[in-house]
Amino acid sequence: MRSTVLATPATFGVFEVGWTAAEASAGASLPALAEIEEFYRAFGYVLLRGLVPEELTTRMETECAAVQADVLAGRLPERYGSTKYLDAVEKAEKFVNYVEHVQELSPAVLETATLPALLMVIRRLIGDSAWLNGSAQAGVVYQDSRPGRESGYTRIGWHSDWQAMPSVDIWPGLAFTFHLDATSPANGFLRVVPGSNNWATPAPYRNVNSVEVPADARPAGGYTDTPPPVEMPLGFDKIPGEVPVYTERGDVILHDGYLWHSASRATDDDGVRRHVRGGYWSGPPANYRPQFLKNAAR
Repeated sequence: MRSTVLATPATFGVFEVGWTAAEASAGASLPALAEIEEFYRAFGYVLLRGLVPEELTTRMETECAAVQADVLAGRLPERYGSTKYLDAVEKAEKFVNYVEHVQELSPAVLETATLPALLMVIRRLIGDSAWLNGSAQAGVVYQDSRPGRESGYTRIGWHSDWQAMPSVDIWPGLAFTFHLDATSPANGFLRVVPGSNNWATPAPYRNVNSVEVPADARPAGGYTDTPPPVEMPLGFDKIPGEVPVYTERGDVILHDGYLWHSASRATDDDGVRRHVRGGYWSGPPANYRPQFLKNAAR
């Protein structure tokens, strides 16, 4: 068993995690759990490297590409290829950026989302009651981002995941992202504001898409009553203290539902950034109800 915190500036928040199948079946604990939790609570995210075997990443890649083609060809029900995340919905006729509920179509995705080591970390971060955002909710999504004209999704502006569901009492929660491609400025990357999970972020009453926030929304979300030191930009502006999070193929990012984050557009016209994303919540499942405020800029 090995688990090492990489503490250099270039790998801020990156944890090397090695966990063999034998150790997993024996119920062994990850020795860096305390360090992972400490970093996550302070900064709102962690990057786990070495958790997902390459064989499993390859299967996810193959299966997701197959269902992406099936959605484009109309061989799957609309449930798997809706356009709720897109602004230019007409582009979905030529290219599929999203496959929703992909955990129902790709056995490798479901296997990865329920890996014992991953669940061990998630339960440490949001509690033993953590449950997967599954088929009865929004589900797990395969996402293919690229800058070409055929693409309906290239980037997303500043937001916190909580702001998309400010009326739903299922928090705390976290998002996971399984990276099928390494990320860089060439193909796009995640931008985060470390520690913003601990601010009282307002519900998006002021937002770029003029989305009306429900009257029953919580006024703010976060782990303290401390107001943000700056206003969240409506678009893609630089925020003081933000950092890039670059990944390697097979990396897993876990980020808190209250964390401020955005995704940059690829600078290479041929850049491709593919990943599988979903979430775990800790509030009672009975509290869930569909809500999606599309407030972030695209």
